[in-house]
Amino acid sequence: MNKQQINAFGDELYQALRGRQVVEPLTDRQPEMTIEDAYHVSLRLLDRRLEDGEQVIGKKIGVTSRAVQNMLNVHQPDFGYLTDRMVYGNGEEIPISEEMIQPRAEGEIAFILKKDLAGPGVTNADVLAATEAVMPCFEIVDSRVRDWKIRIQDTIADNASCGVFVLGDNIVDPRKLELSTVGMVVEKNGEIISTGAGAAALGSPVNCVTWLANTLGQFGIPLKAGEVILSGSLVPLEPVQAGDFMRVEIGGIGSASVRFT
Repeated sequence: MNKQQINAFGDELYQALRGRQVVEPLTDRQPEMTIEDAYHVSLRLLDRRLEDGEQVIGKKIGVTSRAVQNMLNVHQPDFGYLTDRMVYGNGEEIPISEEMIQPRAEGEIAFILKKDLAGPGVTNADVLAATEAVMPCFEIVDSRVRDWKIRIQDTIADNASCGVFVLGDNIVDPRKLELSTVGMVVEKNGEIISTGAGAAALGSPVNCVTWLANTLGQFGIPLKAGEVILSGSLVPLEPVQAGDFMRVEIGGIGSASVRFT
């Protein structure tokens, strides 16, 4: 794809984000779009958001668990950028009926970095040494692509289907946990709807952050000290609507909750 086509798709996704509108799958209209093309589209989308005054505060890894891969029929991870306009505190209300299109919630473990990580060559030990703490998290993903009919290029171009995210109150040293075996329980409106374990995300959430650092390293992009890194869902995506209340509990880490309006 040429620069004009890339910019046009990025601008279209930006307008869809701001206008709460869906677009037709990009890969239906541009079947030859490569993954590299899609990342360039996502950077155009990000540039438009930064022009609005948003600031990058972290990054997310998407499509890491088998459950989510099968649900979306996308079978490899991707990444997107987190901005300061996306973050909510524990227990806050999120006005999805005013700000989102087709939201789905997922429970995750968030990493808070104290040192930069720049691939290639980053190891799991490097990730743990660079992590200040881990926290319980809800990510509420949202697709600007109609009916979530996405291929990997569509979700990458759409900033890895980023919506917003909620951080819990607890912070825990990851070196005191075996993150591959921590358990997760997700409740919706008082009922348990899913359970998972750290191993659901590429074998361990640490593997996910290592993958991200090394993948971004190929583009010359580091993970930076102070950034929030969302390591990927451990459970299936759950559609949400106004009036829903959700809570996630992660063994040894803590809980996070969110109410949707």
